[in-house]
Amino acid sequence: MPAPDRDAGLQPERTRLAWRRTTLASSVVAVLALRAALRGSGSSTEVTGAAVIVLLWLAFLWVAHRRIRALATGRPRVLGSRSALAVVVCTVALAVFAMAVIL
Repeated sequence: MPAPDRDAGLQPERTRLAWRRTTLASSVVAVLALRAALRGSGSSTEVTGAAVIVLLWLAFLWVAHRRIRALATGRPRVLGSRSALAVVVCTVALAVFAMAVIL
């Protein structure tokens, strides 16, 4: 018996909402890490750390926004390996940097 054609249904919308949810979580982590980094003495290390946090957050937002826009136009292309790597690197680096700032 042949398989019926795939009905995407609400899957693209769920994926778009997951990207938005992840972006929101990333924003919260970035704000908390910035707050912790800038709460100290204002040394150059803390300011540099805050700048790195902002750059990582902006890079993640850029990739996520591109993916959300692609999902809004219909069935998007498969997430490229460079974009996937950028998301992973930004997420892991932001988490590691936030932990370093908190500890």
